[in-house]
Amino acid sequence: MINEKKYKVGMYGGAFNPLHLGHLECIIKAAAQCEELYIIISYCKHANDVDVKVKIRWVYQLTKHLGNVKIITLEDKLMNKADYTEKYWQQDCKQVKEQIGKKIDVVFCGSDYDESSFWNQCYEESEFIVFPRNQYNSTMIRKNIYAHWDWMPQIVRSHFVKKVLLIGGESVGKSTLTINLANYYNTNYLEEVGRDLSELSGTDVYMLSEDFTRILLEHKAKEMRLLADSNKVLFEDTDCLITRFYMDFLEDENVENNAKLAEAIARLNSYDLILFLEPDVAWVQDGDRSEVIAADRTKYSNQIKEFYKKYGFDFQVIRGDYVCRFEQAVKLVNEMLY
Repeated sequence: MINEKKYKVGMYGGAFNPLHLGHLECIIKAAAQCEELYIIISYCKHANDVDVKVKIRWVYQLTKHLGNVKIITLEDKLMNKADYTEKYWQQDCKQVKEQIGKKIDVVFCGSDYDESSFWNQCYEESEFIVFPRNQYNSTMIRKNIYAHWDWMPQIVRSHFVKKVLLIGGESVGKSTLTINLANYYNTNYLEEVGRDLSELSGTDVYMLSEDFTRILLEHKAKEMRLLADSNKVLFEDTDCLITRFYMDFLEDENVENNAKLAEAIARLNSYDLILFLEPDVAWVQDGDRSEVIAADRTKYSNQIKEFYKKYGFDFQVIRGDYVCRFEQAVKLVNEMLY
């Protein structure tokens, strides 16, 4: 027996700032009852609102498998919600109806709205259905995103993942600390991509220029992939500016072009926390580490610091033994998240 949908055209709207599981439940239930469901995404052009293109991606990724969901945007030009009076209700209603271009049979809302809301009063010719929204609330999420992490779908969480970069010279414990922190916070880490690629000829002394290019591109591409499913924070072992430092140190033959690429990526990069590890732990010859750097660790460590300062990156300095380094890092990460 064919189960025909109850309504031809339905509508569900919200600011989705951010989109949470309550929104998603309403969308799923509404889409199941309509031949066509229009999602109205309202947005403001100010810093407190998530970019509308990001909201569109959230809704699209969460509904593309359904086949009957269409997305419409509606700009909110008022800075204060209290100013949103009946005059503006009617203006927005007119815009929505024009975009949909057909009779709206039903308007769906979450239980944070009732029959007195503009959703009901402006679309009085449509049936009005309220879904219970349980405990989920965008205002509470905005006040403390990481305390309400489980209230958001993964596609939404990825937008709010913090990035922590670990930098420093050779043999300061970056790789070990990166993995330890990722395990402690139950999340992903981005290993030093250049470690294996720099030894394609057995030693970094014989690196080709194309190896630097590959390191730069693969590191950035992998970062973007890992952000999609990280848990609150992504830890990164070095980045493009460390690669830039080694271009000079290893005298890359194509340093001019690779430097331009490294600097372009640096301008795209942003981090929520950068941890600089001082060279005050014992040197360990692990693989092909440079004895030249080992002979004057402070000199090369300071050169790396200057690279980051030059490109406008601030960092927190981590010192002491390995226990102290872990404890300092955890303290700084917790301050960032909570």
